[in-house]
Parts: sequence; C-alpha cells; structure tokens
Amino acid sequence: MPHDPYKALYLHIPFCVKRCGYCDFATRAIDRDDPRIDEYVEQLVVDIRRFCKQGELSEIETVYIGGGTPSHIGLNRLSSLLYALSLSVDLTRDGLEFTMEANPESLTERMVLDIWAMGVNRLSLGVQSFDDEVLAILGRAHDAARAKEAIETARLRFDSVSIDLMCGVPGQSASSLEESVKTAVELGIPHVSMYPLTIEPHTAFDRAVLSGEMQEPDDDVEAEHMQIAAHILEEAGYSRYEVASYALPGYESKHNSSYWTGVPYLGIGQNATSMTQNSDRRMRVMNNEVIDDLDRRQMEAEDLMLGMRMSIGVSDERVAAAAEYLPEVYDVLNDLENEGFLVHDLSRWRPTTQGWLCGNDLYGRILDLAP
Repeated sequence: MPHDPYKALYLHIPFCVKRCGYCDFATRAIDRDDPRIDEYVEQLVVDIRRFCKQGELSEIETVYIGGGTPSHIGLNRLSSLLYALSLSVDLTRDGLEFTMEANPESLTERMVLDIWAMGVNRLSLGVQSFDDEVLAILGRAHDAARAKEAIETARLRFDSVSIDLMCGVPGQSASSLEESVKTAVELGIPHVSMYPLTIEPHTAFDRAVLSGEMQEPDDDVEAEHMQIAAHILEEAGYSRYEVASYALPGYESKHNSSYWTGVPYLGIGQNATSMTQNSDRRMRVMNNEVIDDLDRRQMEAEDLMLGMRMSIGVSDERVAAAAEYLPEVYDVLNDLENEGFLVHDLSRWRPTTQGWLCGNDLYGRILDLAP
C-alpha cells in the first residue's frame, strides 16, 4: 500500500535488569552479558539498513530508543546501534529530536558523554519517585539518591532531560507525591511525565491485588495526585501540553506528540508498532501482523480523539473537515462541552481538566462516532 512518508522512528530494546511489578511491556529481565542481547542488536542494525535502502528513513524528524531499558545493554552495543543509525538517518537534520530512555542504575558518565557525541540530544529517565519507600513498592532497581546522581550525570551533556513520575501508588501519600514533584522542579528538570499507576492484567501487581496483598489504586486518590502535580508544575512555569506531560517552554517532546497528531511512524524491534497511512486508510502493524485497519471515517474520529490528549485540542477547521465524514460530530462535541469535558473558545475545541480526568468518557464518545 502506498503510504505517506514516515516522520518518526522508534527502536525497541526489550531488556531490563529486573521486571517491575506493574510492567506489562514486552520486556524481559536478562543479564547484560547474555549473548541474546548481541543477537537482538545485530538484527536491529540489519533492519535499520534494510529500511534505509528501501528509502523509508529519508524524512525522519524524530528518533526514539525505548524499552525496556536501553541503557541496560551497555555502551558497546549502544555505540553499534547509534553508528548504524548515523549511516541511515540524517541525525544532523536541523531540529531533529533524538531521544534515548535510560534508568538511573545503568546510566554512566561515559555513556552520557558518548551517546551525546553520537547524536542523541534528549534523555528520558525512568525515575518514578524520589521516595525510597515508593520505589521499593514499585520494585525499582534504584533508590532516590541514585536517581539524583543519574540526573546530575545526564546534565553533563544533556540540556533536554525528561523524567517519568508515577502517582496513585498504594502506600504513596499526597505529601510523598508532592515532594517528588518539587524535587523535579528543584533539580531543574525541563520535562516531566506524570502517570497514574494502572494495574495491568497478568502482572505481578495484578496478582497481588487479586490475592488481597495489595490495594487497588483509588481513582479519587489518583485524581488528587494529578491535580497536586499540575498545581506545582504550572506554578513553576511548566505547561501541561499533553494529558500526562509537562514542559518548560521549548522542551516539549516532538516524538511523543507525533503519536497524538497523526504522524506516520516506523517501529523497529520486538513488538514495536508501525503506523502507515494515506488519505483513505490507516494501518498499525506489530510483528508483521495488522492490529488496526481504519477507514477514512475511523481515521477522522481517531484524529479528533487523539487531538483531545493535547492541551491545544482541535481547531474549528479540523472539526469542519471531519464533519464531512462524521455528520454527528458537532452534536457530540456540544454535549461534551455542556457536560464540562470540553471548552470551545478561540476557534478551538479543547479538553478541560475534568475531561482529562474522565478520559475514558471523553475519548470513547468521540471514537464512537465511527465504531
């Protein structure tokens, strides 16, 4: 199927030092000396070169190496991967964003210096909390002191550093969450992603909840925590540009935003998803299997839904274009506004805080325009 050019590239590293209790990602805990990691990285390099020869990487604007824990595989393997990328993607393209994920326990000074020199310009650290008790509940491999050390190490070269924080963790108090967010601000982190804990099926946390060993996260507590985080970060000059993401001016994640704005992306690696589209069809593929196949009406509904994950929402012009395929769109948007999930002003439809807190209602009713 002829498709629009890929603009975003995602590389999946499915290895970690240990598997956290809440994780349902396609990852596995494995020793960093395991030869299976070498085999996997060699295959990534082969696939990168293949897509390059096919002309699929010529218009890439963002690159993201995620996981798993990319820093866990060590500098030698990362160097091989980054060298292959440098031969296949124009990493010197003006404005290109190149992000790599890392965890505090495996980020070293040498790694920071070398990956920066090889083109990575944004580092995303999986911190989750600056409270040792919360980190222990989550099963993280680092403590708060190591997280702070890793941030200091990252800042040796990286101006653009992002951290993940989690809220709504059973046993996590509002004051603990507040202190973690304030610590991020005090450390000068320019981008913070805030995620409420979700109990995913077949995880260790799921089994603990089912057996009564762990309380299920409380929706009201999670909402309270999200509001606490929003207040602290916005007071400090961060903008909530996406439902889970806050950034100081100019530090928004281009790659993550591409997922919410209909940008075609290519995923390489185990369980990495690719999205291809043209004017009439959008497909998502994982491991050579189609997991989504949308027609034009469904594309329009999905674009409107994804737009509501962003604080800027969707323009009147965009809604008018969608209305050609979704004639009931104005009725639905007006109902959502009347219920407090959306606000319509300055020629845009934007989500409210209530809309984000009740995201399943907001997103689901827009998607229902084209089931």
